[in-house]
Amino acid sequence: MYSAKINGEPTTFGTSGMLYRSNKVMYDRKTETLWNQLLGEPMVGELVGSGIRLDFFPVALTTWGEWLAEHPHTTVMSRDTGYYAPQLYQREDNPRSIYFAYREDAETMFPVWNRDDRLTPKQLVLGLDVDGVHKAYAIETLMDERLLHDVVNGVDFALLGSPLSADALAFRSGGIRFKLPPDAGESLPDALVDAHGVVWRVERDGLVNTDNTSQRLPLHPANVSFWFGWYASHPDTLLYDAPEN
Repeated sequence: MYSAKINGEPTTFGTSGMLYRSNKVMYDRKTETLWNQLLGEPMVGELVGSGIRLDFFPVALTTWGEWLAEHPHTTVMSRDTGYYAPQLYQREDNPRSIYFAYREDAETMFPVWNRDDRLTPKQLVLGLDVDGVHKAYAIETLMDERLLHDVVNGVDFALLGSPLSADALAFRSGGIRFKLPPDAGESLPDALVDAHGVVWRVERDGLVNTDNTSQRLPLHPANVSFWFGWYASHPDTLLYDAPEN
């Protein structure tokens, strides 16, 4: 999810119908520049070389049940969009869903020349960019571990995952080590406990020290994508290896 503003001026974006390394290419209706949808950067058109990069907003790739439990007063976009019939919006595991066949196929629809076989092409990963150093975490690993600590480009991270979905968050931990509380539940943890027994509340924009709410550890911008897409955009990426038990 990106801001639809270019140089502070609002515009709208559309789908160009083109692909770049099997990733959708979008365009803005203000300048008709083509944009890389994974990077939020212009790739063809008058804005190339301008240094502009769209502001990024984190997105939760989660289930309705998990989201509603966390945000009981949330609003929902209607399926009656005026573009497609409401019955076309099916669960991704429903054979009648629009992209079911694509998701079931282990390969990309079109060839991607720069690939990496450490993961299968369509395995989901959480990707981090830390001042030009890139690292990916398999969603399957985050689902199993639920909480892990790592260091990327000298920055300490606490990463959280849900055992029910691809929902995942990366927080700059400042070197603090956490553990899950006994009542962590069965979705994305809503709290962590540090080595001193202090409880930190998990929020979508940071970890909050409940003993001193002025102390916050920020969320780091990250996104969930297919491994082939992340690697095609970041061929220098590191990949987290889960420690053996």
